[in-house]
Parts: sequence; C-alpha cells; structure tokens
Amino acid sequence: MTLSILLQTRSVSRAAQRLGLSQPTVSRALGQLRQLLADPLLVRSGAGMTLTRRGVELAQPLEDWLALTTTMLAPSDFAPETLDRVFRMAATDYGVLSVLSPALPAIGAAAPDCRIDVSAFSEDMFRKLAAGELDLVIYGLEPDLSLAHSRHLFRETQSLIVRPDHPLATQDSVTLDDYLRWPHVAISIGEPHVDHVHASLGDRADERRVVARLPYFYAAPDLIGASDAILTMPDRAAQRFARSHGFACLPAPQEVAGFDYWLLWHERSARDPATLWLIEMLATAA
Repeated sequence: MTLSILLQTRSVSRAAQRLGLSQPTVSRALGQLRQLLADPLLVRSGAGMTLTRRGVELAQPLEDWLALTTTMLAPSDFAPETLDRVFRMAATDYGVLSVLSPALPAIGAAAPDCRIDVSAFSEDMFRKLAAGELDLVIYGLEPDLSLAHSRHLFRETQSLIVRPDHPLATQDSVTLDDYLRWPHVAISIGEPHVDHVHASLGDRADERRVVARLPYFYAAPDLIGASDAILTMPDRAAQRFARSHGFACLPAPQEVAGFDYWLLWHERSARDPATLWLIEMLATAA
C-alpha cells in the first residue's frame, strides 16, 4: 500500500497525509523500498519528484493488483441484493449523464434497496468526502491524490453543436480561427467555475466571445436553437443533445483539449465492500 501511494502521489508528504503516518515514517519506508527493489523509484525533478522508469513500470500493475486483492479480501458475506443504503456523491449533470445513468439499471437490478443521492460540485466537497458526508465524487479534473483514492473511467473528447442551418454545420472540420469567429455559449462547472475550453485555449482564450455562461449542461442547448452561437460539450453529451434537439454535431478544433474522468473516494471507504462494489458498477458502465 505504501509503495502504491508513493507512486501515485510522487510525494513523501502527500503519501504520509493519505496514509495517516508521519513524514519520517514514510521516508524510512521509501528508503527500505529503494533498497529492496534496487531502484530510487522517485527522484528530484525541479520543485517536485518524478518516477524512475522502474517506478513507472510498477505503478499501474501495483494499483491493479491492490484493487483485485482488496476485492478478493472483502468480507465474503457481502451480497448486493441485501444492501439497504444511501450513497451520496457529488457530480455535474454531465457526470450523471455519462457515469451514473448508464450504470443505474444494473445497480437497481443487483441491489433494489440501494439509493443514490447526488449533490452539486462545491468548494468543500473534498472536506465532505473526508468527513463522510460524501461517499464518491465523479470528477473531470486532474485529481489531487493526497486527498482521495481514484479510479480512471475514460478519456473524453470535445465536440461542437450548432443549429442545423448554421454556416459551420456542413463543414467536416472546424479550424480554431473558424471556431473563434462565432459567438459561444460556455459551461463553467461547479466552484470555482472551471471552464475546460477556456483553459485549453491558452493565449487565444480571450478571443472567444462568450455571449452566455451556464453552470450546467442540460439547459445550454436551448440557447443555441435560434442563434449563431456555438456550444462546446463533451462528446457523449453533444451526441445526445444533437440527436434530441436536431442539431449538427462537429468535432471541436484539435486545440480544444479533451479531459479525463475519474471516480474519487476517501481512505475511510477504501476497504468498504459496498463502496467498492458501487465503484466497480459505475466504472464498468462508464
């Protein structure tokens, strides 16, 4: 466990925080692991630390092995059909669409008395995760591995939707110059209002003319039906909204970066068989 968390966090101090141990204890453990494996594993790089080649080779297989053994060693009497529990998770409406929605039928069939209570993103959701007020977070940013365990779900690309008679609708591809020439409806997620598109455009971000900004995805398509505005959305959402509203759906310019989607949970839940079962159900469906 110590080695896995050191390789995930790439930091003695963050690993110590995750494990609930002192920094000297984790530092001594790292020294013993280096001696045992005949490799430094972590080396200084600028202000932080980076993995050696051996560390990179070990990281994913070790994480997979721990996940497998945790499941194997979970109490054998756990049965989803007897589960009577409310799981609380934080998610955007896109998280509900892409992760919870496809998993819910299987969850309901396996555990009829399992309930899921979804709350919006907030600045204190990691405090709530640590305090037990949340069980899971469906997350679209790079996770801080000192704060939570993580399960990578998928890599998402970005797409555009426009009204069907929009001048861009007949194009096979959209250049960044074309993209920035039109007005935009923007999505800013949670607190502190993360805008993936703005962040990915770098020096050209201020050229994007945003005429409306929303904190959720589902209402955004209603704003482009009679306008020239472009709506940039994760591809799973864009495809769904294009079909339901009759919009054109186009790949975003390559400069508009995609993002990774994760499930996060706290150390207190790391050996809870019910939580591990739900994580597996969500990850499999996503």
